Amino acid sequence: MSVRRHHAALLGAVTAVAAAAAGLVGVTSSAANAASGCRVDYKVASQWDGGFVADIAITNLGDPLSNWTLGWSFGAGQTVSSGWGATYAQSGAGVTATNLSYNGSIGTGGSTSIGFQGTSGSSNPVPTAFTLNGVSCTGGVTGSPSGQPSPSRTPSPSPSPSPSPSPSQTPGGNGSGLVGWATQNGGTTGGGNAGTVTVSSASALTSAIQGTTASVVRVSGTISCSGMLRVGSNKTIVGASGATIVGCGLNVSEAKNVIIRNLIFRDWSDDAINVQYSTNVWIDHNTLSHGYDGAIDVKRASDFVTVSWNRLFNHDKTMLLGHSDDNGAEDRGHLRVTYHHNWFDGTTQRHPRVRFGNPVHVFNNYYNRNSGYGVASTEGAGVLVEGNYFENVQDPYHRGEGSSAPGNLVARNNYLVGSGSGDAGGSVASIPYSYSLDTPSSVKSVVTAGAGAR
Repeated sequence: MSVRRHHAALLGAVTAVAAAAAGLVGVTSSAANAASGCRVDYKVASQWDGGFVADIAITNLGDPLSNWTLGWSFGAGQTVSSGWGATYAQSGAGVTATNLSYNGSIGTGGSTSIGFQGTSGSSNPVPTAFTLNGVSCTGGVTGSPSGQPSPSRTPSPSPSPSPSPSPSQTPGGNGSGLVGWATQNGGTTGGGNAGTVTVSSASALTSAIQGTTASVVRVSGTISCSGMLRVGSNKTIVGASGATIVGCGLNVSEAKNVIIRNLIFRDWSDDAINVQYSTNVWIDHNTLSHGYDGAIDVKRASDFVTVSWNRLFNHDKTMLLGHSDDNGAEDRGHLRVTYHHNWFDGTTQRHPRVRFGNPVHVFNNYYNRNSGYGVASTEGAGVLVEGNYFENVQDPYHRGEGSSAPGNLVARNNYLVGSGSGDAGGSVASIPYSYSLDTPSSVKSVVTAGAGAR
């Protein structure tokens, strides 16, 4: 079983101990009732292949504190890659999180919340003990997610013949769960370990995501807005569980090094996420529906982009890559994007619709009841369509679309269930990064278990 399938199994296994009413996939470790000074609640809020997000609530049961350091050890090689609410340091398995200027004071009985994004292997057990300023926070632990049961598989018919053999793949990614084009050109880290600001209003969100200073912006609750909110460089925009943006979208324009993760978008009036004149962008684990124009559009010479583990439903124009047949002078040599493990759930078209980009990599996505088409390669683009699962899609992929001239499309090892045969031809430039390809027949169960916001 691949690491990704291990994580899919893990997500299913921990659901019973999750906060089901909030729709949260996770577990809680309570080093509770520590009369000597503190209580810590540690919760895995979301998880994907190679990485996870954890929320930590700290309650002071001792004397008032003017500053604090929380300590713990990981048990399975996990690492902290970025965080919010504290300054993080790690040596081997040991981790410390030290307060920032705004949350150093905690009165007796008071609490504060922090969190981080981490990397993990095939298991991700919660820490079993914590210290606060050197004082042990003792108590019981509930729901350790160390078991890795195998997920059930949906029986399916035999796969379609492959026009060319599959390459030998090596395990991919960079330890943070990032795979694909966004790992190139120096990689994509977003705000990294910069300080975190939590926002719950349109005005606060608009202000927090501007400029080029590195920051982690945590979206909480439902934010109603209109138009497009411009995103600056060196930003991680991550949603708390259930975080929703209604009525507007994010415009990543003339920016570099941006991560957008774990958000619900709906009813946008333009695009939900627009990327233009930008490089090194990672759009991951979002849920998008009921919008006006594009859900995730990438255009105008943008490059080094990965779009992964998103779920899209009740929408027409899904993912456009390259906005105009007349923009070739600007777009050729750019528009290199990886689309993987996305769930196109009854959406109509553009999954993606590609102009000029080469190579564009579309792998391990799940397509279901897409009434228009799956993938279109146009205007000389080069698209590798690999290891996807198409179910009840009469036109899974083709060359040319509307008035756009045909591009090149190589299709291999796709799994077709109640679907057409597709139209492929030409050649595609080689993929420069390593990646791990899930067995095509398992893609439906893997993607439906893991895609979308948590």
